[in-house]
Amino acid sequence: MGKRALGTLKGASASASSIVLGAGLAMFAASPTWAQDLMGQPTPGGIGLQPAASPLKHDAHFFHDVILMPIITAITLLVLGLLAWIVFRYNKKSNPTPARWSHNTTVEIIWTVLPVVILVFISLFSFRLLFAYHDMPTPDVTVKVTGNQWNWAYEYPDQGVAEYISNMLPEEEAKAKGVPYRLAATEPMVVPVGKTVQLVITASDVIHAVALPAFGLKTDAVPGRINTTWFKAERTGVFYGQCSELCGVDHAFMPLEIRVVTQAQFEQWIASKGGSMTPKVAEPAPAAAPAVTPAVGAPAAGEAAEAAPAAAPVGAAADQPVPAAAPAAPAAQ
Repeated sequence: MGKRALGTLKGASASASSIVLGAGLAMFAASPTWAQDLMGQPTPGGIGLQPAASPLKHDAHFFHDVILMPIITAITLLVLGLLAWIVFRYNKKSNPTPARWSHNTTVEIIWTVLPVVILVFISLFSFRLLFAYHDMPTPDVTVKVTGNQWNWAYEYPDQGVAEYISNMLPEEEAKAKGVPYRLAATEPMVVPVGKTVQLVITASDVIHAVALPAFGLKTDAVPGRINTTWFKAERTGVFYGQCSELCGVDHAFMPLEIRVVTQAQFEQWIASKGGSMTPKVAEPAPAAAPAVTPAVGAPAAGEAAEAAPAAAPVGAAADQPVPAAAPAAPAAQ
């Protein structure tokens, strides 16, 4: 290749490098603008988890960002470095005569023990997060969530709010209200801020799944079974979720809208639904009449009834006059 061609190639390479570098710098410079995460809903162009709005999601963020991502990044870079080293160091040109050995005890021990140590380290934080999901505090509000094809039904048994249906908000109404289409619902679930909310989840037809990213929840809704989970919202606002289990032709049209309000607003909403903040207490069943225990030595009722006819002639004979004694036999002559 001539000097002019080499010069042209170097110039093109330098120009391409400057373009890539400039684009990269522009992207990083613009990142504070386009990467502002939206609370309670997906962020266009976002690459991270949704912002946390509950203690469980904060724990999930810590597990993902501080524990998993550094380990995954280190393993990826290690494998990439090993591959690059092998490709460039041991190719046919650099290493025309390959070695003949096939085992190395030290290396085999390292690549067996090191993954086990890494997995044990991860499990310490994984089990702690799993126990946090499992160990629910005493719930302040219980909501029964039923998945249907293709909507959700909510019920508040403790407040006496009957089941109501929540469908996806039509596109025209969503645009008019300025809410995200396919996420907004006609009837949201309403919960108070700062309270432990227990979700009792089931389904009426096929398997669905309640997915609420801002609260870190994803729980299956299985027909004939009950699954429970919980969350405690840290702030008021509107939070969106969706069914995340393929459930049929309209699976994409099953949004969940959670409206977190103050305690006073929650009480007003309960009253508007015909419910009451006073928990319903089941009426006690009427007490059964106490059984009469017969006295010791007293005959049973059946025995007394059988003995009564036999005793009657004795009493009757006592009322009649006693007949005179028969005359004595005459003396022998």
